[in-house]
Amino acid sequence: MELNENARIDTSQVEDRRGSGGGGGGMGIPIPIGGGRGGIVGIVIAVLVALVGGGFGLNAMTGGEEQGDNAALEQRCAAENALEQLDCRNTLYVNSIQAYWRTALPEALGEQYRPTRTVFFSQAVNTACGQADSGVGPFYCPADSLVYIDLSFYEVLATQLGAEGEFAQPYVLAHEYGHHVQNLLGTNEQVRRQQQRDPGNANDLSVRLELQADCYAGAWAKNATGTADESGQKIFTSITEQDIAEAIDTAEAIGDDAISKRADRPVNPEEFTHGSSEQRKQWFNRGYENGDPASCDTFSGAV
Repeated sequence: MELNENARIDTSQVEDRRGSGGGGGGMGIPIPIGGGRGGIVGIVIAVLVALVGGGFGLNAMTGGEEQGDNAALEQRCAAENALEQLDCRNTLYVNSIQAYWRTALPEALGEQYRPTRTVFFSQAVNTACGQADSGVGPFYCPADSLVYIDLSFYEVLATQLGAEGEFAQPYVLAHEYGHHVQNLLGTNEQVRRQQQRDPGNANDLSVRLELQADCYAGAWAKNATGTADESGQKIFTSITEQDIAEAIDTAEAIGDDAISKRADRPVNPEEFTHGSSEQRKQWFNRGYENGDPASCDTFSGAV
C-alpha cells in the first residue's frame, strides 16, 4: 500500500478531541476486547445498542457536546512528513473512503451520500449515544452520525488481536463508514425495529448488520486506488494483494469465535453479534471481489 505524497489531506473530515497537541494513535471496528468496562460481554452489549441506534449504556452523558480543536492536526498534516504521522494517514484514509461513497452510494444504491466526520479521542468521549471509553473500541454512533476512534486502538489490534498489517487501519475505518452508509439507507433503523419485534433474533440481525459493513469495506478496498482528493490527485498509488490479505487477516482476528477463544470463553454461535472469523472473511471478500456495494445483501438467506 502506498499513499500519494501529493494528495491533500482534508482535515475538515475529522474532529480532533484528543486535547492540545495530541498526536498519533489509531482506530478500528466496534470490537469486544478485554480490559474494557464490563468485560467482553458488557462491551458486546454496549456496541450492539450503539449500532442499532440506541445509547451505550456505559454512562449517561454529562455536560454539553465536546468540541474538537483541529489546529495542531492541520499543522501536522500540512507538513512535508505528514504521511509519517498516524493521525494524518488515518485522515487520508477517511478522505478516500468518503470520496468512494460520494460516487458509489448514488450509483449502486440510489441514495445521495452525506459526508460525516471521524472523531479522534483519547481515553473517553461524549457522544449522542452516551459516554464511551476506549475499552469499547472504535464505533459509529447513529444518533450523531459520527465515527469515533481512540487511535491507540491500533496497538491493541496489533499486539492483542494479532492484526499487525498496515492495511488493517483503513479496513477498520471503512467498516465504520459502512455503518454510516447503513444509517443513510435506513438499514440501522430497520434492524432496530425488527429486533424490537423479534428479540429472539436480535443477535442474528446484529451479525448481518456487521457482515454487511465488512462487505462495504471490501467494496471500498476494490475501488480505493480510484479515489482522489478535491484537486484530482489520487489518494492511493497502489494497493497490493498483500494489503488485501492483511485486511482479511484482520477480519479473521476480530471474529466473535476468535475473540471468545482469546478470552478463554466457550464459543457459542448463538451469542455472536459480529460474526465468525470465516463469515467476516467471506463477506469482506464478497465486497472486494465484486467491487459493488449492491452485492452486499446479508439480510437475504444464510450468511
